Amino acid sequence: ADFPDMTLAATYLGANGWLLEFEELRVLVDPWLKGSLSFPPGDWLLKGELPHDRDVPEQLDLLLLTQGLADHSHPATLKQLPSTLPVIGSNAATRVAEQLGFQSITALQPGQQTRHRDLEIRATAGAPVPQVENGYLLEHPSGCLYLEPHGFLDPEVKPRPLDAVITPMVDLGLPVVGAFVKGCSVVPQLVERFQPKTVLASTAGGDIRFNGALSGIMQMQGSPQGTGDKLPEGTNWIDPVPGERLLLPA
Repeated sequence: ADFPDMTLAATYLGANGWLLEFEELRVLVDPWLKGSLSFPPGDWLLKGELPHDRDVPEQLDLLLLTQGLADHSHPATLKQLPSTLPVIGSNAATRVAEQLGFQSITALQPGQQTRHRDLEIRATAGAPVPQVENGYLLEHPSGCLYLEPHGFLDPEVKPRPLDAVITPMVDLGLPVVGAFVKGCSVVPQLVERFQPKTVLASTAGGDIRFNGALSGIMQMQGSPQGTGDKLPEGTNWIDPVPGERLLLPA
């Protein structure tokens, strides 16, 4: 059924972060809004810093986390959120939420689903970093979208038309290890499988500065423009400006 008066909106928050609005339902995804982050074993290996802090969006209804790593479940940012905010996430992400004292937590493994008000949330198999984390298929009367921050497409997800796909549109990797974010190769597959009305570039935006031993050898390949140019004619893709609210056609 069509719901012509209903709105689906997305605001990019930089890195992996998004505010998704399904009508009045406001979902915060993977926010990193203030402070630095580092990955084990410490800052010397890789440390990320934001150019400036962002305000935590108001009137949130749900926190949705794809991964337990600090650039998805960022402790300093999550501490700014009310502990009463419901959390849905991967096993690793919900462990972080538990340690921070969130009171309503639902862990989903790939293939499992749950519901929050009018929003159906189905976890899909995401990136192995090293354990398999989550992507999500989100369905609401105002629109349906798929998101996965590292460019890993779960083969179990059947083809179907979607209103939007949120995905990286570049590759990020390290020598020897290879690409751990695979945007360039996955975007054409996502477009073929979901015929989305809009493709939104994620993961690599927002002017984050990295330093530490790995920062000098981290390799970015491709660009949103280059990836977008190779998509079928008529594909609507957007490289979003952080903080700009986009109304998505549903």
